[in-house]
Amino acid sequence: MKKYILVLFLGLSTLLQAQQRLSGIVSNSQKQPLSGVSVYIAELHKGTKTNENGAFSFSNLPKGNLKLRFVLVGFGTQNIEINSLDNNESLTVVMNETLFEMDEVIVSTAFSKIQSQNVMKVSHETIQSLQEKGTSTLIEGLATIPGVSQVSTGTSIGKPVIRGLSGNRVLVYSQGVRIENQQFGDEHGLGLNDSGVESVEVIKGPASLLYGSDALGGVLYFNPEKFADANTFKANFSQKLFSNTLGSNTSLGLKSSTENWKYLVRGDFSTHSDYTIPDGDRVTNTRYNETDFKTGVGYSNHSFSSVLRYNYNKLDLGIPEEGIEAQSTSKSTDFPSQGIDNHLLSLNSVVYLGNSKLDVDLGYIANNRKEFEDSPEAILDMQLNTFNFNAKYHLPKIGSFESIFGMQGMRQTNTNSGEEYLIPNAKTNDFGVFGTANYQWNSNVIQGGLRYDNRKVVTEEYGDFGDEGYFQPIDRSFDSFNASLGYKTNLATDLIMRLNVASGFRAPNLAELSSNGVHEGTLRYEIGNANLKNEQNIQSDLNIEYKNSHFEFFVNGFYNHVSNYIYINPTGATLDGNLVFEYIQNDAKLFGGEVGLHFHPHPLDWLHFETSFETVTAKKQNNDYLPLIPANNWNNTIRTEFQISNWLKDGFATVSWNATFDQKNVSGFETATAGYSLVNLGLGGKLALGKTHFKVNLNANNLFNKTYIAHLSRLKTDGIPNIGRNVVFGFNFDIF
Repeated sequence: MKKYILVLFLGLSTLLQAQQRLSGIVSNSQKQPLSGVSVYIAELHKGTKTNENGAFSFSNLPKGNLKLRFVLVGFGTQNIEINSLDNNESLTVVMNETLFEMDEVIVSTAFSKIQSQNVMKVSHETIQSLQEKGTSTLIEGLATIPGVSQVSTGTSIGKPVIRGLSGNRVLVYSQGVRIENQQFGDEHGLGLNDSGVESVEVIKGPASLLYGSDALGGVLYFNPEKFADANTFKANFSQKLFSNTLGSNTSLGLKSSTENWKYLVRGDFSTHSDYTIPDGDRVTNTRYNETDFKTGVGYSNHSFSSVLRYNYNKLDLGIPEEGIEAQSTSKSTDFPSQGIDNHLLSLNSVVYLGNSKLDVDLGYIANNRKEFEDSPEAILDMQLNTFNFNAKYHLPKIGSFESIFGMQGMRQTNTNSGEEYLIPNAKTNDFGVFGTANYQWNSNVIQGGLRYDNRKVVTEEYGDFGDEGYFQPIDRSFDSFNASLGYKTNLATDLIMRLNVASGFRAPNLAELSSNGVHEGTLRYEIGNANLKNEQNIQSDLNIEYKNSHFEFFVNGFYNHVSNYIYINPTGATLDGNLVFEYIQNDAKLFGGEVGLHFHPHPLDWLHFETSFETVTAKKQNNDYLPLIPANNWNNTIRTEFQISNWLKDGFATVSWNATFDQKNVSGFETATAGYSLVNLGLGGKLALGKTHFKVNLNANNLFNKTYIAHLSRLKTDGIPNIGRNVVFGFNFDIF
């Protein structure tokens, strides 16, 4: 299949079209030209800035539809779509002053609409905004988004939870391809670093129509760092220091672009000691080290655009098993530990065919996971190699009607080399086809689609029948049809309603199908079930939001019915001194939502107040509660913005109060968790020292050193609290 897609891409990329040029003038509402406006064409990875006369220009553009984004601090964001670009076309753009970020282009959905035109409500956050909250890891930042939380093991390991669903039910995309890194495992996290990432989009709900199996609960879609503007060269350095873990994070990036070619490279290193709880003790072996390297090269002209990216991520993680024992500030991990090497190679290519286009993503991931018990010899050594492709053909737009046909596939092999097997040697093959359409009239949009998928799983027999660690051979095929339908309308000026109904599915993973042994860290004997069926869900979502330049309000509600929900259940037996658990299925239901507001009163332009509340309830068919469901959460933030003379610009100060409520709705083998409140402070801005501008951040998280245990902490069973007060100082600047 790979050979045919490459031949198709190379053949189509030879098609030539007439070269197009686009120019324009950007001004404010008083017709005064605006300089320094960032103008960006995301699909071509092309950017520039307006000159002192407000002028900009692009050359070597395709003739098809283009979406331009205009950004300037104090003027929000302006998005313009051009249909059938004519040669030497000229634009006049007027930007109005606002301190609100009014609209974002959402690329994780099918048609890359701006948020106000999108049928599905998608949460969008820049990595910069998450970093300003002072979190030490990417997953900690994601957990501040309403509807998102994390299952954590200390500060180094975190797995995303979207509206109560986690593990293989949440897909992670980076560089345009799905991340495959043994994500079913409890003892490792995302395997992604926020260095070299521009923003994240969160789809909260089934997204199987676009993404296939495992998108039953939602999708985290990471947008990579942009290339430099045309004919520029930039070098950037950043440093962060963490008081609690005596940690540091260092990042250096270089990037350059010509009119057609683009290059970037970025390296990042993080190191942390064991984290400190409020009484001053350190939690033994929660230390970790992370190395991350990203690079990319892109080329675009009037007929096609192509970007090749590579990401290497290396994690050295301590696994806390002793709780609070020997106290150390060492950053060298002790045993037991885990080493993860992840290579991600991606190629995104768009071929323009008049008023239509072909968008192809190819990805290759090599993931190696090793666990060490008491020596440098790995007791567990798993190699997961994955090739995947995603091809979408955008048909010519007919009036306000748009449509896409696509196909996706994945070929995956898992190979064991260590003494122990966690899952057997296996091969997995996916193939799916889909179609989706979008129709817009006035302020109304309707969007729907259909999809078919097949997943084939074949495992090898290993061990002796009846013994611990025996894996029976499995040869299973899983099929699923899925559909989605959404409607968006403006109920009144600035008042939007969205209603979506969608189905999703997830084929059981290898651990659920084939486990037979003690899983370290969980301290339980787990038995798989080779007869498990697909999980299949139907979720309905209702979103109502109001937004103007001074006030934003939203309500999101959902109801999610999951057929054949897979979960682990105690049998009451013991084996080798460990409780025996088995994987079983039952229908389940999850419901809840998020509500929030953002108030920016006039004329107090420097003041912002934000509040949000999130809740989810999850039950089995017999009304028993499901495990690993986050507690209700209420978050409040006051933010002020200011400027001090000419030496501090874009200054901000924040105080936030986060209240997590009691979680008493627990499954049979969980315990209830008491609620708690945390206070965080933040201060930052842009310092001018001569011609160099430094962006600085100073955060104090858990300011009052509150002792608490999060319900989704995997150290909860040992009574180990979460991290105490953590002061984070960071700065970054452009070297040139």
